[in-house]
Amino acid sequence: MKTTRRPQTGFSLIEILVVLVIIGLLIGIVAPNVIDEVDEAQRDKVAADFRNIETALKLYRLDNFTYPTSEQGLVALSEQPTLDPVPRNWRAYLDEEPTDPWGRPYLYLSPGENGEFDIYTLGADGISGGEGPNKDIGNWKTDDDS
Repeated sequence: MKTTRRPQTGFSLIEILVVLVIIGLLIGIVAPNVIDEVDEAQRDKVAADFRNIETALKLYRLDNFTYPTSEQGLVALSEQPTLDPVPRNWRAYLDEEPTDPWGRPYLYLSPGENGEFDIYTLGADGISGGEGPNKDIGNWKTDDDS
């Protein structure tokens, strides 16, 4: 009986290193673009949330003749307030208290400094001020505002 010996197949160390370098270069080129897209998507989510909250607040006002107070907060849209003025015609306007893309509840001020009410988030860092993803965003600001 004759045994045939198969040549061993596999990748050499050089081939593996070349592939790792190529992957590293791709990550270096693609990752910054993807991170920018994530930041843009979070800003878009905030804008959509503002529209939904504003709609819920307007419905609340139609039913109860006033907006929730700053003390009642936006939780008044999902849980009946017990603080004065207690709304007489309350119903659930949102399923739950709205949170920003970073997991913190939106901040609410009524009456607002910029309108009938202000809804805002302190950005990714949760600290007032900042730039880029840490920038504060309010329902009174447009994309052109700094």
